[in-house]
Amino acid sequence: TSQTSKVFLADVFQSHEEDDRKVRRREKNRVAAQRSRKKQTQKADKLHEEYESLEQENTSLKREIGKLTDEMKHLSEVLKDHEKICPLLHCTMNFVTIPRPDALASCLPR
Repeated sequence: TSQTSKVFLADVFQSHEEDDRKVRRREKNRVAAQRSRKKQTQKADKLHEEYESLEQENTSLKREIGKLTDEMKHLSEVLKDHEKICPLLHCTMNFVTIPRPDALASCLPR
């Protein structure tokens, strides 16, 4: 009976140790899971911030493209209007490969 009591106590002690190990393992797992979720949330937040920044940059670049397109249209119109009246474009001497001051002078209005 004394032997039975010792075995019983040993079983109770071992069972208590296993319970403690389970509790510690669960706690450790819970902390690790919290850390993992926090890291995942931080990563998602960082990606969202990067997305917002890229959206702003994209909007800004589209605005700049619009302005440059308008400027190009305006300059094309200015060039087209200028080509109509440019004496150098209508001069027969404009086919000379090396422009000479006297050849250009002959094309300019007096």
